[in-house]
Amino acid sequence: MRRRDLSLFLLLLTAFAAGAGGQEMSFEEYEPKSTLVVPQHEVQRAKYPFIDVHSHQRRTMSPEQVRALVADMDRLNMAVMVNLSGGSGDDLRAGHAALKGAFPSRFVIFANADLTKIDEPGFGERAAQQLENDVRAGARGLKIFKNLGMFLRDATGTRVPANDPRLDPIWQKCAELGIPVLIHTGEPAPFWEAHDRFNERWLELKEFPNRKRATPEFASFEQTMGEMFDLFRRHPKTTFIAAHLAWLGNDLGRLGRLLDELPNVYTEIGAVLAELGRQPRAARAFMIRYQDRVLFGKDTWSAAEYPVYFRTLETADEYFDYYRKRHAFWKLYGLELPDEVLKKIYYRNALRIIPGIDASSFPK
Repeated sequence: MRRRDLSLFLLLLTAFAAGAGGQEMSFEEYEPKSTLVVPQHEVQRAKYPFIDVHSHQRRTMSPEQVRALVADMDRLNMAVMVNLSGGSGDDLRAGHAALKGAFPSRFVIFANADLTKIDEPGFGERAAQQLENDVRAGARGLKIFKNLGMFLRDATGTRVPANDPRLDPIWQKCAELGIPVLIHTGEPAPFWEAHDRFNERWLELKEFPNRKRATPEFASFEQTMGEMFDLFRRHPKTTFIAAHLAWLGNDLGRLGRLLDELPNVYTEIGAVLAELGRQPRAARAFMIRYQDRVLFGKDTWSAAEYPVYFRTLETADEYFDYYRKRHAFWKLYGLELPDEVLKKIYYRNALRIIPGIDASSFPK
């Protein structure tokens, strides 16, 4: 064989070996199939009707889209969906009419506050009055997005922390009206860590480099979260729901101490299920101990992803997939929570702190 032909043959052989044998691939391509043989109990429908306290829906849905959404809810056994993207003023009224028009008992709307006008004189009082108007129009809570404490800046260019006193009238109004505040401040702690081989969110940060927070425009993770915790302390009469397990799902002991200290604080499990499912014994003990303080939430709407939540909460299954590899490359394990704990997480805790939900359709 001539040298040129031999070189070409070797090149083709190398390419074939790489493709057929899988010796060369990126981490993103690696999708191993488990050979583990264990009992499987996929759960397509929640054991009890549940209230999803963390969902986001468009305010311009057509009647046909709303009916399709309710059909998906029925298949999942979702009794009530809380739409946190309710807006304010005319937007809230339009969204309220679109979602609750034909299905008045299936949706709850939370208002949103426009914090970009924080520098204007009397901002806090006007925002509180607008919130009161929104509650009269049907809102049953207030959702604060993660711009507060991270991205929002005042006229001087200074980052606005969650505990900024200019916002105090809003929290005081929530206490007066008896409505909860579901607040998302911060992000996973690894977003602030070096993007290296030790970072367990390496894949997500590679795919979404704009999620890196170890840059001068952001405060540290500890400062960002500490400001929110200080807000909770300064307003003990206001009920707060710290979204995403307060980004402490990887440190349930610390989260438990926070809940012990602050009886006005609840939390929910939206988008952090993988934190619970990788530590089933510790997570089960946590959920039992704090069964009165944890609510069911999912965050991004995808009907196909809910069964992973049901399986994690209800079964003792081992080593099954989370639905988003970029969030968690590890496998999940079921917590097999007791029925009384499931009922509290699925609906009882939400019924206790969110006004305006018809409790008659839920089991006692």
